[in-house]
Amino acid sequence: MVTTTASQPQTQLPPLIPREILFGNPERARPQLSPDGKYLAYIAPDEKNILQVWVRTVGQQDDRQLTQDKKRGVRMYFWTFDGEQLIYLQDADGDENWHCYAVNINTNIVRDLTPFQGIQAQPLALDHNFPHEFLVGLNLPDLSKHDVYRINLKNGAVEFDTENPGNIVSWTVNTQFQVQAAIAATADGGYDLLYRESQQGAWENLRHWSSEDEGYAVSFSADDKTLYIVGSHDANAQRLLALNLATRQETVIAEDPEYDVDSVIVHPTSHVLQAVSFYRDKQEWQILDQSIAADLAAIAQVRPGEYNITSRDLADKTWLVAYITDNGPVYYYTYDRATKSSVLLFSNQPKLEELQLATMQPISYPARDGLTIHGYLTTPVGIAAKNLPTILLVHGGPWVRDTWGYDPEVQWLANRGYAVLQVNFRGSTGYGKAFLNAGNREWGAKMHDDLIDAVNWLVEQGISDPQKVAIMGGSYGGYAALAGLTFTPEVFAAGVDIVGPSNLITLMQSIPPYWEPMKAMFAHRLGDLETEPEFLKSRSPLFYCDRIQKPLLIGQGANDPRVKQAESEQIVAAMRQSNRPVEYLLYADEGHGFARPENRLHFYAKAEEFLAKYLGGRFEPVGELVGHSGVEK
Repeated sequence: MVTTTASQPQTQLPPLIPREILFGNPERARPQLSPDGKYLAYIAPDEKNILQVWVRTVGQQDDRQLTQDKKRGVRMYFWTFDGEQLIYLQDADGDENWHCYAVNINTNIVRDLTPFQGIQAQPLALDHNFPHEFLVGLNLPDLSKHDVYRINLKNGAVEFDTENPGNIVSWTVNTQFQVQAAIAATADGGYDLLYRESQQGAWENLRHWSSEDEGYAVSFSADDKTLYIVGSHDANAQRLLALNLATRQETVIAEDPEYDVDSVIVHPTSHVLQAVSFYRDKQEWQILDQSIAADLAAIAQVRPGEYNITSRDLADKTWLVAYITDNGPVYYYTYDRATKSSVLLFSNQPKLEELQLATMQPISYPARDGLTIHGYLTTPVGIAAKNLPTILLVHGGPWVRDTWGYDPEVQWLANRGYAVLQVNFRGSTGYGKAFLNAGNREWGAKMHDDLIDAVNWLVEQGISDPQKVAIMGGSYGGYAALAGLTFTPEVFAAGVDIVGPSNLITLMQSIPPYWEPMKAMFAHRLGDLETEPEFLKSRSPLFYCDRIQKPLLIGQGANDPRVKQAESEQIVAAMRQSNRPVEYLLYADEGHGFARPENRLHFYAKAEEFLAKYLGGRFEPVGELVGHSGVEK
């Protein structure tokens, strides 16, 4: 362990952190209390290092493995209210055709609740008053739309519940466990908020959000007379509102002029809104229900960092709280409301606790047109943040945002000696609709300018060596890497593209069928495939391969339903035809990203070697990697 004193500052990087620690499976993660408070479930690897659901009796050490997934591992699960079943989701090799499986905690018997080939299940709702029922969206018989089905958790019977006319993208269930509200995509790229008085009633439109606005339903009140919604209409940022269903009047519950509502805590049985968060540089909570004020005050004192209530029993006596920090694992605590006391359950990656990890600093800078851009800067531990090789790490989406907290990619790069900058460029969410809409039709243009301005800011601050800046990212971040090497070939020393689209025309032509209702939104925010293919072509890196000067590494999942394999293959072929430097790794059993740890470890080993070659950072030798499906093509 490298130590420092006040009189003797550290002037060298700490030891290399093995990739296995950073990109391997967590030891234990995502704990959830059973509704009756008797059991604790969590995710952990089995003896073959495949993530499974485990369960223990609260207060005992009788931990046992529930699921028996053979390959990809279980990552998403939740309790039912019948006291004896969990539901988990799994797809096939990353194809995102999720199935919902029920596992009995007493017998370990697993049942596929949605056993339909090539169909995607979307879990919708469970209710403690209807413990043997499960509402789920299924795109049967039309792949482009998810109708609602009611599944009997006792016998597995699947019953049709509510028809999707073709444009509904989300549903909201009332306290009687009936679908009573919905969000429908509209032809102008916006959304309608739909409501019906009863299951037999006709849908009526309560509100239209234009293509420049955002909105969604949160939940119904206990008496079903109020619908809580979030929307940016009549304001810049998304506000939390109460919509009176009798008078159609809206009342503002919480708002911020610049930042969107991020999370809303709703009491699981009383349906009272309890707290709302706004994500500024970090998450900040605003209490709405004073009955939990003392609880949140107590929770905030347990340890530094952000906290989230991740689970609670129906009696509302015990909560599970996750604490997130930027330079350590996630810590999970049990919180007892009666005594206001917290007990550590576990951290998700104990090996991180002994390591020297870097801190993540919120930063901002003005874009060339004056817009303020926010982001997060991480610099290596132990050395001065001056003239460093640098990775511009670009988030996907693009309609999401980077947040503060531990990030394995960031820690990996900082440990290897790189400064890392994550940028919430225009078009990122969370900063109000003016900022979001500033990214409309700006792929490869002003959105990219924001990234170049970030590089210029780093150089002006003296942080980065202008000759040693690489651009890296996944999905939209992969597109940004391709755009960086084609549209601004002199800026970056190298690029790493993970499942990024190279041609916006073929991207739009090959989206999953269930994204059909969102085509108008894509047309508005990205460009219209039907009327302006030349515009989309002008923003597609594929057609500018001859400009590439610097080396590129591409990673792709063969089963990616969002960014198809062809998106990577076509730019690799074009680059090789024009004798441009490109390395290409294809993973046969992955989709939109790398879920299997063997594949993550393989890709990041190759990426580390690639970056060290062109930027000069440190690297751990690739070594013997087994079990991955990566092929160098």
